[in-house]
Amino acid sequence: MDMAVKVVVVLAALAAFGCAANGQAVGKPAAQPLKTGSCASCDSREAELTEAKPEGQRFSDWLAGFRVRLSQSGARAETIASMLDGLEPDEGIIERDQSQPEFVRPIWSYLDTAASGLRISNGQKAYASRRETIDAIAGHYGVRAEILLAVWGLESAYGRATGHHDIVRSLATLAWEGRRRDWAESQLIAAAQMIDRGFATRDQLTGSWAGAMGQTQFIPTAYLAWSADWDGDGRRNIWTDEFDALASAANLLRQAGWQAGAPVVVEVALPDMFKLEQWDPELSLPVSEWVRRGIRLAGDASWAAEDLIRPARLELPAGRSGPGFLIFANFRVIKRYNNSTAYALGVAHLAERIAGGAPFAGAWPKDNLPLTRSQTLELQAALNALGHDSGEPDGLAGPKTRRALRDFQRANDLEADGYVGLSAYDAVMAAGAHK
Repeated sequence: MDMAVKVVVVLAALAAFGCAANGQAVGKPAAQPLKTGSCASCDSREAELTEAKPEGQRFSDWLAGFRVRLSQSGARAETIASMLDGLEPDEGIIERDQSQPEFVRPIWSYLDTAASGLRISNGQKAYASRRETIDAIAGHYGVRAEILLAVWGLESAYGRATGHHDIVRSLATLAWEGRRRDWAESQLIAAAQMIDRGFATRDQLTGSWAGAMGQTQFIPTAYLAWSADWDGDGRRNIWTDEFDALASAANLLRQAGWQAGAPVVVEVALPDMFKLEQWDPELSLPVSEWVRRGIRLAGDASWAAEDLIRPARLELPAGRSGPGFLIFANFRVIKRYNNSTAYALGVAHLAERIAGGAPFAGAWPKDNLPLTRSQTLELQAALNALGHDSGEPDGLAGPKTRRALRDFQRANDLEADGYVGLSAYDAVMAAGAHK
């Protein structure tokens, strides 16, 4: 998922939800979203790159030290040579990793892309031409076929866009940068293990600029843990063997706790009398309790009896004025693949559309856009000044910011949905001006 991004049109982390929306590699920690952007000038770009580098350390110095650590990990000498001899950093990767986008893409815009007409039709065609094998993979791992197709579609456009970067160079650059050195070096060690164990050749280690590989975008540690050899040819080929790639994704989801036959997410409608004062996004209740509180399926469909006893959480990704969703355990499993609410919702929705389901019933609040990073900084500072602790202002609307906003909304008799949008910004700024 290596996406080109411009400053004004950002296909990056949905900061309004405190998650990495479009680009987080498989198995990568939630605290490490992939961010892209650009600097205002060449001078500021050079300053950013200089600040990112470990003080006083040249790339050659890091490389020499890591060569020793890689050898100590057990990597063979010829593997170390193939990975590190003549290696140079890609400073553009440091810029991409460090840059913070000013503009945040609304979730409805992301979902329009995730489940576009072309992506739906391509997924249906891919399924129709491979149904027997995909159904066999789905049955073996107990993961719904359309979910596997949706992951495949979002990760690599059904195998068409797997990335062309040398991931060894990418990960070495990130390790030298130092911000995530331990993580990047662990991936390089795993890449060496892939070569030593015959899983991949050195030339095969290509993918996104942040180290994710193949049609299902696995980082090396994820590859070692979950990749699968579906056709039994002795290779776990996630690059050019689509069935190995799909089986690998299925294995990851199963090992993460996928519940066969259980839902992922359902769209719901909230009654006018539903109050958010006591709502907690982390509150999990049986569906029957949500029903008792007046929540119903969108379109007034009937609940399946087995779903009424399942625990679910209420998610309002665009606030009270947007669509609501009850999310189940399988939703959290998808987030193990990519720790993003928007991504998990995109996978689930694309799967439903591939299966012939309808678009979302609820309307999105397109007049209430998520805040830019600068606006979020202002919001956080204002919330702190008003006594609602949002933490150190950083321009990223994570859980603590949303919790502080809900506290403010409750204190001011507003709908406590925690949506970091323009309406909330105006309310907080007005309260701060009158303090």
